[in-house]
Amino acid sequence: MQPQFSLAQLTVLKTSPAEISRIAADCGYDYVSMRQIYMGLPEEPDYDLSKNKKLMAETKAVFADTGIKLLDIELARIFDGMDVKKYEPAMTTAVELGGKHVLSSIWTLDREYAIERFAELCDLAAQYGLTVELEYVPIAGVRTLGGAVDVLRKVNRKNAGLMIDIHHFHRAQDNPAELAKLPKEWFRFAHLCDAPAEIPSEQTEMVRILREARSYVGEGGIDIAPILNAMPVVPYSIELPNLERVAESGYAEHARRCLESAKAFCAGHLKGRSE
Repeated sequence: MQPQFSLAQLTVLKTSPAEISRIAADCGYDYVSMRQIYMGLPEEPDYDLSKNKKLMAETKAVFADTGIKLLDIELARIFDGMDVKKYEPAMTTAVELGGKHVLSSIWTLDREYAIERFAELCDLAAQYGLTVELEYVPIAGVRTLGGAVDVLRKVNRKNAGLMIDIHHFHRAQDNPAELAKLPKEWFRFAHLCDAPAEIPSEQTEMVRILREARSYVGEGGIDIAPILNAMPVVPYSIELPNLERVAESGYAEHARRCLESAKAFCAGHLKGRSE
C-alpha cells in the first residue's frame, strides 16, 4: 500500500497558507489541509484567503511551483446560534484551490438542531461540489463513533462522510470492528497521529494533549493498526500538534518527522479494508 499524506494546519498552526504549502511540498507531502474558517483559539492566526487576495496569489504560486494540492479545509463547526452560510467564502476558497472536502464537527448538545444544521451544511457544500466530513471530538457535542454514525444516517446526504481522527477514536474507546461495518464510501480521509495510551480523566489534560502534545505515529501508546485496517486506505492528514517538538526543531523539521514516522508505520502495518 502506498497511501498519500496531507499536512494538517494544527501540526504547524501558525503558518500561513503559502507557508504550510511550501513546508508540505519540501517535506514530500501530497496535500495540505488548511484552516480557512477562523476558530479564535489562543494564538491562532486568521489566514482567511477569501479576504486576502495577495496571500491567495502567493499560495497559488506555491501550488503551481511545487505541485502540492489542497485536500480539505476546516473547521465548519456546528454550534448553537450559528449561520451555515458564513462558511460559504471558505468553500469558494476550497474550490479555487482545487480542494474536495470540508471538515466539520458538532459542538451543540441539541441533537435535532445539529442534524438540521449539518444537513444544511452538506446541501451548501454540494452546490460547490464539495463533500462534508464529520469528525467526532471527545470534548465536543458529538464525541463518539456511534454519535457520528447516528447523525450521518439521519442526514442521509450523498456528500456526507465520516472523518476518523486516531486520537479521538482512542479517547472515545471505540471499537475498530464497528468501523468495518460502515459504508466504504463514507471514508474519504483520516487524521493520523499517536498519543499516550492512558486516557486523561481531566478534560484540561485531554485538551492539552489534543491541541499541543500528540506523539509521532508509532511512538505513543495507541494501537493504531487495527483502526487503520478497519477502514479503506484513504489519504492520511497528519494532525500532530506538539509544541515541545516544534520548539526544539521548528515547524519544517517537525512536519518532516511527522511524515517519516507515518510512512514507516504504514509500510509495516497498513493493509486496509478491501471489501
